Amino acid sequence: MPETRENGQRRAPAHIGSVREMTRIRTLSVDAPGAVTLAEEKTGQVPDGGFRVETLYSGVSAGTELTYLKGGNPYLNSTWDAELGLFLPGTPSVEYPVRGIGYMQVGRVAESRTRAVQEGAVVAMAYGHRTGYVADPMADRFVELPRELDPLLGIYVAHMGPICANGLLHAAADLYGPAVQGLGDGVRGRRVAVTGAGVVGLLVASFAIEHGAAEVVVVDETPERLSVAEALGARVLAADDDAAVVLKERWRHGPKDRGADVVFQCRGQTRALAMALRLLRPQGSVIDLAFYTRGADEVRLGEEFHHNGLSLRCAQIGRVPRGLAHAWDRERLSHETIALLMRRGPLLREHMITDIVDFGEAPALLGDLAARRRHALQAVLRHDVEEQRG
Repeated sequence: MPETRENGQRRAPAHIGSVREMTRIRTLSVDAPGAVTLAEEKTGQVPDGGFRVETLYSGVSAGTELTYLKGGNPYLNSTWDAELGLFLPGTPSVEYPVRGIGYMQVGRVAESRTRAVQEGAVVAMAYGHRTGYVADPMADRFVELPRELDPLLGIYVAHMGPICANGLLHAAADLYGPAVQGLGDGVRGRRVAVTGAGVVGLLVASFAIEHGAAEVVVVDETPERLSVAEALGARVLAADDDAAVVLKERWRHGPKDRGADVVFQCRGQTRALAMALRLLRPQGSVIDLAFYTRGADEVRLGEEFHHNGLSLRCAQIGRVPRGLAHAWDRERLSHETIALLMRRGPLLREHMITDIVDFGEAPALLGDLAARRRHALQAVLRHDVEEQRG
């Protein structure tokens, strides 16, 4: 049935709500440390103003999600006081079983009772590893994907890509404060280092290359991941004891002024943060996108951090730099991500998506990743929509 228009606005087709209701879905459940299953959940009817999606792809964020399997996530061990911004002793904020982890979902709208999105649209969302979801446009964020974009790459649009874009935005704010004009202001013409060649590091490096960095060097311990970084257009260095010496011998700004203009720290290991500080030129900044679950004995704050007058800025998706929230919200960061994927999507798909497995295999996959029986750069769970409907 063709769409109609009302007062110049697109109106939903009259048959909305006629698609059979999905009453049961499957969701990934971490029942205890090391124990992962698929649990069954019920969904209600799609309410007026809501819509239902059937999941197509769900990306695995191993760094975050495995903390629930290993028991190291801070929410499992303390109370998060959102008002104070503190983790405090007390009842854990999250307890087992933990369901709905994951923030890289792509789904097709199967039923819509809102004019905000039409049936058949492919959207990026963050609703956890589930076969489907009933959404409220007033509460749930979604980004409709362009038809020409590979939907598998849409896993990066709602959350992971904005995390990485926000790192560049923090680098720009470090230079220009609220006068930032574009995402590339902090990297254009500058020498950029990235510590960590996981998904975050590789996306950050790709953003920096696309936005005109003079040179991008990725530092990591794993040769296979360095090969991926090189295939994406970055220079690479192995994270051994001489990496900082090699980079500083190459990048000279003036007498006693050597090193990276800015370093993006993208690996949740304190030795990577220590390396990031060593790579910086005096009075440079580390933009930190990593998630640490252990102590920081290896971060020797009496050495380079102290003697070179360095800065460390946390750049997480919960907030953009001070003074930029009006112009740079998460929607804009998602559309910056779409622009990156439109330009570099085939390259990223070829080199960064290493594992695609059926959703039914998710418990075994996460168990193997947590136990290091299997290694994946970017694993994606593939959903069989026909099976869901059956």
